[in-house]
Amino acid sequence: MVLDLRDIFNDEEKYVNQEVTVQGWIRNHRKQKEFGFIDFSDGTTFLHLQIVYDTKLDNFDDIAKYHIGSAITAVGKLIASPKEGQRLEMQATSLKLEGDCPEDYPIQPKRHTREFLRELAYLRPRTNLFNAVFRVRSVAAYAIHEYFQERGFVYFHAPLITASDCEGAGEMFQVTTLDLERVKDCKEVDYSKDFFGKRTALTVSGQLQAETFALAYKKTYTFGPTFRAENSNTKTHASEFWMIEPEMSFCDLEQDMDVMEDMLKYVVKSVMDKCPEEINFFNNFVEKGLKEKLTKLINSNFIRIDHEEVIKILKSANVKWEFEPEYGEDIAKEHEKYITEYFNGPVFIKNWPKDIKAFYMKQNPDGKTVAAVDLEVPGAGELMGGSQREENYEKLVNRMEEMNMDYSGLEWYLNLRKYGGCVHSGFGMGFERLLIYLTGVENIRDVIPYPRTPNNCEY
Repeated sequence: MVLDLRDIFNDEEKYVNQEVTVQGWIRNHRKQKEFGFIDFSDGTTFLHLQIVYDTKLDNFDDIAKYHIGSAITAVGKLIASPKEGQRLEMQATSLKLEGDCPEDYPIQPKRHTREFLRELAYLRPRTNLFNAVFRVRSVAAYAIHEYFQERGFVYFHAPLITASDCEGAGEMFQVTTLDLERVKDCKEVDYSKDFFGKRTALTVSGQLQAETFALAYKKTYTFGPTFRAENSNTKTHASEFWMIEPEMSFCDLEQDMDVMEDMLKYVVKSVMDKCPEEINFFNNFVEKGLKEKLTKLINSNFIRIDHEEVIKILKSANVKWEFEPEYGEDIAKEHEKYITEYFNGPVFIKNWPKDIKAFYMKQNPDGKTVAAVDLEVPGAGELMGGSQREENYEKLVNRMEEMNMDYSGLEWYLNLRKYGGCVHSGFGMGFERLLIYLTGVENIRDVIPYPRTPNNCEY
């Protein structure tokens, strides 16, 4: 029976001094006159197995010619490795080539730049860094589903094609079957002749539709791809990314923050528990102090403070700001960093000026702010954003009119306030932003398997 390295390393005592069969790939190959060493990986664990072979094998000369990157089947006895830092090694009794690899294989056992590996995105999971990154991505995604499923949330699949602009920013990818060569000369496009009979786009958020499920199931969440046609080339922006968006009925802003904090701690702890080798690798080679940062977050009590109080703290700070903090305005990266350092931990900034927030947020009695919240974490800044949703029909309509929004086509959303509406809240977290925080890998292009950014849509 062929064994996975994952199973072997999870139960070493069972397999040590036993003959086993493994299948995988050669990551490195050191050849000497009478024996050789193969650094072997099968992708089921971050750990590698050293395979030792010698001239006792009939096909020794052929084995010595096996190239890096080749697929092999190996049979041999597992022994405790005499080499420091290596737990097991295999004394091979049989090695068979399953798939050869040419000598010009791009992923050689040397340090490659991340920029170089982005050009070879289809091969980069074979390197230590990206093998670790994408395993953490898998484990974190499972932990998110696990968290919400264990607490009775219904998983809602939000539509990817929509006629609604949730954020009102207009940065949406249009979806059309119209002949663009003909349309380009038209003064006015007749969207009634388009595939859906109206103007449609790729979604920027599943929140509005998720609210419909929250008002039926009480607790729901979306977890899927979203799209922004924002021409930005920063390290934290992508045109396609994944979002986690829970929505909860009979839930106010304080309860919303409870879930945000609890979920984040759960996912971080799950990744640390299930990916210890990967976290150690990131801690040693990507971000020094990562383990301490993540452990501290799990054990922190998140501070909750109003936006107005944050501005007061920033204005009284003995700091020369690049962007001066102002009441009624957003805060900059430098402000986020200062606030998390000031409180020495994660900070919920709540009750934001209404003029810089979205139309659907609950208007506070002061007439100036909305019940919105951003979570700032040390080393990353904003990680999540949420709000209590406006449940009052008239107030929501008035706010949309204040913002000169055309709400034709959103009658269904407004009707939620008429048909058994209630206090409800939710939040959103960019999955890739979480992965940047978990791994220390600072560029969003390196935590998405195939990144979609301006002028880049390869594979």
